[in-house]
Amino acid sequence: MPSTPRRTVAPESREFLVMVALSMAMAAVSIDLLLPAFPQMREAFGLARGSTEVARVVTAFFFGLAVGQLFYGPLSDRFGRRPLLYVGLVVFAVGAVGSAVAGSLGTMIVWRFVWGLGAAAPRSLAIAIVRDSYAGDRMVRTMSMIMTIFIVVPIVAPSIGQVLVDNVAWRAVLWAPLGVGAVLALWMLRMPETLPPERRRGLAPRDLRDAAMTVVSTRETIGYGLASTCLFGMMAGFVGNAEALIDQVFGQADRFALIFGFVAASLALGSMLSARLVVRLGSARLMRFLTVYLVVVAVAHALLVVATGGRPPLWAWLVALTFLMPALTALLPNANTAAMAPLGRVAGMGAAILGAVSTAGGALLGAIVDSTFDGTARPFALLLLAYACVAATLVTVVARPPRTTEIPVVVVAEV
Repeated sequence: MPSTPRRTVAPESREFLVMVALSMAMAAVSIDLLLPAFPQMREAFGLARGSTEVARVVTAFFFGLAVGQLFYGPLSDRFGRRPLLYVGLVVFAVGAVGSAVAGSLGTMIVWRFVWGLGAAAPRSLAIAIVRDSYAGDRMVRTMSMIMTIFIVVPIVAPSIGQVLVDNVAWRAVLWAPLGVGAVLALWMLRMPETLPPERRRGLAPRDLRDAAMTVVSTRETIGYGLASTCLFGMMAGFVGNAEALIDQVFGQADRFALIFGFVAASLALGSMLSARLVVRLGSARLMRFLTVYLVVVAVAHALLVVATGGRPPLWAWLVALTFLMPALTALLPNANTAAMAPLGRVAGMGAAILGAVSTAGGALLGAIVDSTFDGTARPFALLLLAYACVAATLVTVVARPPRTTEIPVVVVAEV
């Protein structure tokens, strides 16, 4: 008796978009839930109040995220996207459990690296899945829509984390992502395999070398990829410094989740605007406008902070961030798409290299912001300005204009 074919979702469906967004959000869930627990972590591990050493659990996670992508991308080009997603979710679970039971900060940092290795699979392969299914401006619009859904996580996660810390225990924020991972694993049973066998590549050294050379020799890919690194560094700098800034600069530790959620909501605005504007303007024109806007608002933010001795009024700082942060989420999907656009036949390797470089590089840039915190918002503002200027230079000078022709490439294979 023939078996009933597995029912899968169509790449153009809303369910597909939400599924891919949740895959990308697994990393954000694993970071943002933990942020409200930093004060309890300092107490548990014998650190001084306000110590930025706890931010190393975020940096270690980012580095694991970077290293993991180097493996999942090429392997998924050979074996398909879905099998590697499940391998990553298993590693994700192991890292989460190890972190939850860690008895010291050093041990937790090690397990957070492992956790990042697992989270790299859903994050990087989600991008490859989108590249398998779309091209051109349609791909940009799809990525922007996914980012709009994805950005809900940093809006609500800190509040959920605060509830868990206040009413359960601070380690509950380390166990909670396991439940999210289990939901994703079950839901992924409906995910189609977007890379059919005839489009898969071998794992022979020559094949891997050729694929990697295609990625690193494409000027457009390098320019936009490094710009994404700077943009991610700005995001990582905010995430790693948010708790210290809100507590020590503005004295609002008890309102951390609310303030962080407010800024995160502005990120959603950038994604939504990008999804709408790319249809009207095209990716090339939109990116030129956004890079200029990014530098202008970064200059305004830095001037505000410097003029107030590094301690601006909270309301003024939040207004400045509300204009600055949306530029990041508007630019990132466009830059990522432009970087991936020429890499159709090596999408897995492209996603791996670009993801690893942007994540590791962004984590390093964010760690620099963490390490320069001096009790004021001055280093944060000046470094974000520097990163914005470098990103704008990479987009306008190093990279060529992205392709803007819409070429729908919807490929679905059953396995």
